[in-house]
Amino acid sequence: MSSDALLMNVFCHPQTLASRSVRSLLGVEESSAPDFGFKARVPLLTGRTDRTEVDMRLGTLLVEAKLTETDFQVATAVIVECYRDLDCIFAGKALPTVSSCYASYQLIRNVLAAHTLEVDFCVLLDARRPDLREAWYTNMSCVRNSTLKTRCKVLTWQELAEVLPASLRYFLDIKYGIVPPGQTPSEFGERDY
Repeated sequence: MSSDALLMNVFCHPQTLASRSVRSLLGVEESSAPDFGFKARVPLLTGRTDRTEVDMRLGTLLVEAKLTETDFQVATAVIVECYRDLDCIFAGKALPTVSSCYASYQLIRNVLAAHTLEVDFCVLLDARRPDLREAWYTNMSCVRNSTLKTRCKVLTWQELAEVLPASLRYFLDIKYGIVPPGQTPSEFGERDY
């Protein structure tokens, strides 16, 4: 039930990236191949780079996937303020904090990765988790660079399900209860795909 497993199930399906609708929704080229656990190497103030991973790189798109996770992680100011481009990308004082730690650390780090690599960034989350969507919008409101802000997007698994192959929609319905917007998850595979 992990988001990483869900991401791999969807993007390793042979018909997913063959679909023009999927590629259009994500804004990726036909020749893109998924790179799971991508090491983005975001620059630090020390001249080094961090060692954290982005869930997937798909051509010119970085993807962070969420399913059952409770948040986008919290990190101390010492960790977050070590990123070289933090102050030029974010209005740092406006970034949300929890007990003097930065909330939504993964979003901050991944937006910085998108900036560094000059690529797009997408968060894939469950529509049944409005709290994660709200965290996304709160962090995006702190991005200073309008060009970068337009290269960042949020997409739900349900919206993606709408353009996936029928066999994959069935799997997502049965295993995860994920169905296209406006549909109700079936009980034990009753829906005809």
